[in-house]
Amino acid sequence: MASANKGAVYNGPKTFEGGMASRTNSEEQLRRSVLSTLLWEDGFYEDGEAIAARITRLTKEVGAEKSVAIMMEAKLGQKLRHAPLLMAVAMAEAGWLKAAHVDAVVTRADDLAEFLALYWKDGKKPVDHQIKKGLALAFRKFNEYQLAKYNRPKAVKLRDVLRLVRPKPSDDAQAALWGRVIKGELATPDTWETALSGGADKKATFERLLSENTLGDLAFIRNLRNMVESKVDRDLIKASFAKREWKWILPFQFVSAARYAPSLEPEIETAMLKSMEGMEKIPGRVTILVDGSGSMKDALSSKSEMTRFDVACGLAILARELCSDVEVYRFNNTAELVPARRGFALRDALGRADGGTQMWSAIRMAGGGLSSGRRNLMIVISDEQTQDQGTVKDANSDLLAIVNVAASQNGVGYGQGSIHINGWSENVIQYLRGYVGSADEKAQ
Repeated sequence: MASANKGAVYNGPKTFEGGMASRTNSEEQLRRSVLSTLLWEDGFYEDGEAIAARITRLTKEVGAEKSVAIMMEAKLGQKLRHAPLLMAVAMAEAGWLKAAHVDAVVTRADDLAEFLALYWKDGKKPVDHQIKKGLALAFRKFNEYQLAKYNRPKAVKLRDVLRLVRPKPSDDAQAALWGRVIKGELATPDTWETALSGGADKKATFERLLSENTLGDLAFIRNLRNMVESKVDRDLIKASFAKREWKWILPFQFVSAARYAPSLEPEIETAMLKSMEGMEKIPGRVTILVDGSGSMKDALSSKSEMTRFDVACGLAILARELCSDVEVYRFNNTAELVPARRGFALRDALGRADGGTQMWSAIRMAGGGLSSGRRNLMIVISDEQTQDQGTVKDANSDLLAIVNVAASQNGVGYGQGSIHINGWSENVIQYLRGYVGSADEKAQ
């Protein structure tokens, strides 16, 4: 008669909650560390310094080609700022960084100085020719408004970068612009920050910027509470909603905006749904599981009121819109089927984050859940720090997709029949749609 090996002890990687984690290679570890982090910020389980050190080490282990791909995915796909720059610095230390890489990863004017600040974080040292060449190329992208907006009094300033790399201007106008950078004579940009710091009236400032249509989408959505509190004309705010394309606004940012400007929730929801128009649907039968455990209420950063649960709700709302046949579950220590709602009604139904994490128990419940039959796709949105154990087969699905929204070192569910996606932009769902669609085509 067979007997269980009661003396066996598991010595492999574990989640921070003690569950059995998957063994992953350096590339997979780098992806989960980079694509779900706001650099230097402490997480629920790890501090920012440890995460940054791991990113630097893994970048050097992974090699140039894969590191470049992850760096650009983080910068352009996940719209992160500091982690891609830290990767570029690690690549420079390894001797792989090329001018074209620097030029590509510098997408905002303040990236110029931020890159050098990271490069010199352990003390000043000579700057490689490829770095100087790349920064010189990048300097050409920015006009006076962009340079002035991000010309901040930090340890490394834009004029420090300009003096170091000495880019060749394309014409006299650009030469004159760069001269104003050196002399500190850039024209003051007309932004809400500069206006209010100069003592301008808050209500009058926002009404002027809205009338002139010069307040960007992100600044608009982040300042809704300020506008409501300063009694900006409501018709002017509503008219501004209608004009916008909502590019570069992530799903969870609408969720956060509605929390702090609830009187504008109908307009915010309309804008959120508008931002999803034109996206292709994910085919087949889909189950979505949203992690509502206590660690998910961790803030994204020390400067942000948005939480990982906000991120998860935003992605769930997005996924709900892009799935024609879908069930949504919320889980912590237990799992429950959420009513078939959309938009902010789905956010409300998901409740709040608390309790422990029993992810595999939730997967088993949803996999054999209320609807009969196998699912085409199961999407789990989580920080993966589960206390229990399981396998991909528990999903009873053709594909298990785990969307990781935290930079914790170890995760779960890697292996055949599953994929891991790190981060929280709309590209997560678009990637899944393409992945499932291509699998369907191959099966035909």
